[in-house]
Amino acid sequence: MESFIDLVRQRRSMRKFTDEALTSDEVTTLLKSALMSPSSKGKHAWHFVVVDDKAMLEKLSMCKAQGADFLAGATMAVVVVGDPEESDVWVEDASVASTVLLYQAEDLGLGACWIQVRNRYTAEGEPADNIVRYLMGIPEPLRVVSIVAVGHKGMERKPFNEERLLWDKVHVDKF
Repeated sequence: MESFIDLVRQRRSMRKFTDEALTSDEVTTLLKSALMSPSSKGKHAWHFVVVDDKAMLEKLSMCKAQGADFLAGATMAVVVVGDPEESDVWVEDASVASTVLLYQAEDLGLGACWIQVRNRYTAEGEPADNIVRYLMGIPEPLRVVSIVAVGHKGMERKPFNEERLLWDKVHVDKF
């Protein structure tokens, strides 16, 4: 990308992936970026669980009623976990890290998509967080905020259409 705005324009949620494996350099770059993501007061109130086991990706894809099924076709996922005992803004810190992962994936030419876990539920009403924490062995009091699915792009998406920008959502000096 030539500039950050180009990266933002180009990045689109990718829910289809090829079978091509990620290189160790790609995985390392993704994780370095997540570990360098901004956090309140430098608390780094997050943890990252890397998942590349296909059977586990399949199990994780069923963690909530809808919106996670495509995870089964991803090459890898990063489970983004927040620590409520480390910081009162753990949700925000983990969300920023998730966003950094999305943009780093795009910068590498990879596809990625955020899967919301926090405050989401299975069809039976069980919190998706409980399912993911159980599958990943994540201890209390840690909480899962999201899962970022990553892989080589399995489809083409057009860049963001700037004609769709919601300028009426921008307020200057006061609402």
